[in-house]
Amino acid sequence: MRISWKSRRDLNIVRWGAAFLAVSGTASVLAAVMVQAGGPSGDPGREKPIIVLVHGAFADASSWNGVVERLQKNGYKVAAPANPLRGIPQDSTYLASFLESVKGPIVLVGHSYGGEVISQAAVGNDNVKALVYINAIMPDAGESFSSLSANFAPPELTKALKQVPFRNGDGTTGTDVYVQPDRLHLVFAEDLPTSRTDILAATQRPIALSAFTDKLTGAAWRNKPVYALVGKQDQAINPSLERFEAKRANARKTVEIDSSHVSLVSQPEAVKNLIVDAVEDYMRT
Repeated sequence: MRISWKSRRDLNIVRWGAAFLAVSGTASVLAAVMVQAGGPSGDPGREKPIIVLVHGAFADASSWNGVVERLQKNGYKVAAPANPLRGIPQDSTYLASFLESVKGPIVLVGHSYGGEVISQAAVGNDNVKALVYINAIMPDAGESFSSLSANFAPPELTKALKQVPFRNGDGTTGTDVYVQPDRLHLVFAEDLPTSRTDILAATQRPIALSAFTDKLTGAAWRNKPVYALVGKQDQAINPSLERFEAKRANARKTVEIDSSHVSLVSQPEAVKNLIVDAVEDYMRT
């Protein structure tokens, strides 16, 4: 096989390695030298993507802390921007503008409602190389979460929501949705200790009621590689819906684990592993 070297330095490195190989008889030495030189076995290949993590309803970006820590320890660059939770038009536009500021390839990850947001925000963005859905909602264009989930038995979370009206500075009004604090452990995060879910209940961020009926105008999962994680004990999104979504999107990999809705908190290692799978698949293609 003919090898084209980029510089005299590369050629000198390989000559040094070949000489050392003749003395040591160790094949691994030449392989290591080839990696340093950027030869066939050390082809730098694709640029490693940045991983962007988008949280869901009732949460903030700190819900990704366990996943972020593990990814960073593995040498990945990570960003976890705030999701405004004001509805699909506003949230997807906000995220799309954030993604435009990221230089280079992106693996985009969404949890729960964040799955809807990433699906629309990534439309037309060629830098987004893969989509990873964690216990997520994945409507198609023209669908809302309400219309999609109507085909499946309602999860327990739907019985534990409360609506709180609010007023904006310009006089307009709206409605926020919270999880009833005394129900959050059971319907949202049953595999976390109550000492943790009591804090989550007290610090939860509401989502606008309109987000449940907002229809997507585009779905990037239609033409980007998809990876999905299903929480088999999920009481916030029916696991059967999560399986249907993954199948409909022709997910390259679907992982099922024994977790509640907040697998990113209770099982961050499993979530990290699926994200890394998406990254490595991209790097190999």
